[in-house]
Amino acid sequence: MSAARIVVVGTGYVGLTTGACLASLGHRVTCVDVDEAKVSRLSAGRVDILEPGLAELVTGGIAGGRLSFVVGAREAVREADGVFLCVPTPMGAGGSADLRAVEAVTAEIGAVLPAGCALITKSTVPVGTSKRIRAMLGREDVPIVSNPEFLREGTAVSDFLNPDRIVVGSDTPGAARWVGDLYADLGAPVVVADAASAELVKYAANCFLALKLSYVNSIAELCERLGADIDLVTEGMGYDRRIGRTFLKPGPGWGGSCLPKDTSALVKVAESVNYDFRMLTSAIDENIAQRDRIVAKIAGACGGTLAGARIGVLGLAFKAGTNDLRDSPALAVSSVLGALGAEITAYDPAVDTGIDGMTVVDDPYQVAKDADVIVVLTEWAEFKHLDWTVMADAMEGDDVVDTRNLLDPRTVIDAGLSWQGVGRPRVAGRKRVTVS
Repeated sequence: MSAARIVVVGTGYVGLTTGACLASLGHRVTCVDVDEAKVSRLSAGRVDILEPGLAELVTGGIAGGRLSFVVGAREAVREADGVFLCVPTPMGAGGSADLRAVEAVTAEIGAVLPAGCALITKSTVPVGTSKRIRAMLGREDVPIVSNPEFLREGTAVSDFLNPDRIVVGSDTPGAARWVGDLYADLGAPVVVADAASAELVKYAANCFLALKLSYVNSIAELCERLGADIDLVTEGMGYDRRIGRTFLKPGPGWGGSCLPKDTSALVKVAESVNYDFRMLTSAIDENIAQRDRIVAKIAGACGGTLAGARIGVLGLAFKAGTNDLRDSPALAVSSVLGALGAEITAYDPAVDTGIDGMTVVDDPYQVAKDADVIVVLTEWAEFKHLDWTVMADAMEGDDVVDTRNLLDPRTVIDAGLSWQGVGRPRVAGRKRVTVS
């Protein structure tokens, strides 16, 4: 198709990635935000989000005249062919999705949208949102399209440009096909659906991943109780093409900007039609239980009590490759440790801001100073390459709790430390000798 005039409302993770990538496909994109300082930084090519390839796409789009940034959506949309809503839909009261930002933008631009301009929800919204927007607009000449995103933080640009599928849904089929054609150069299969089905796809996919993660954490707990090794168990499972290898790594629980709010929102959607989604609520409960099991594991390494224990934490972001702290399981675990009286010193290569209840340092070796236990909570590759002999020499205690099964246990125990992961046997190192 020929280049389309696109407006993207919202320059957060999804909006900025969407705008920059669509511009790279040849479309003329205007990204809108309400934050004047942020718009100024982006117009100068300064990207605050840590995401491989994103800054380069932004600067390239600006230089090529295909990407611009402005404050305020009302004027920006007047000549648009399509408007993407990429605004936050956080967890609201009671667990439902908070749609106030979607509604505010719809109210702002509704009267000035050109006839035939597609209004496209890329934000994750519950089933029925397209109808809700249609009622708010009160216009039959503006098609509403659902085009959910499937972007993983840390690989968002790659995911956008190399998608497994494109999902578009609308009760105006021609508009859905037009939105699908925006992605034609990517060569991905396009699923054209009704609006309700498209809105449900994102929730169904994310919640399935949450189920899978909670399941593998439960199997890891069984491994510890039965003397099995979760790495070997998941290797055996992963060869089954019906199951696959992804999302089979145990950890301190799932988190981030999507899974917690999406699981909660789908439970609320199910309740609205009198369906008790027990499988999903069990996965949410299991996720909380996994955090508590990790805390208990760390307490055990401290001799049974966390009061006054000095804990060195490696990793605060919810996953490696991002600086996103939203619903981070690392922060959730650290918060409980602090509430139980532990003194926490933490390091994360992408986090340099202060966090209440802990000391954040800029050198990973500083977390080891006088630490009773070191805990790996985010799977940053650089932690595998630390000099664990230096870490051991700085520590007061002898234990490393590796909640990501990231480290080579042999490297840790050769340094004279004990290593324990998740779903794997604890391995004790040789007794360290302190030379006075």
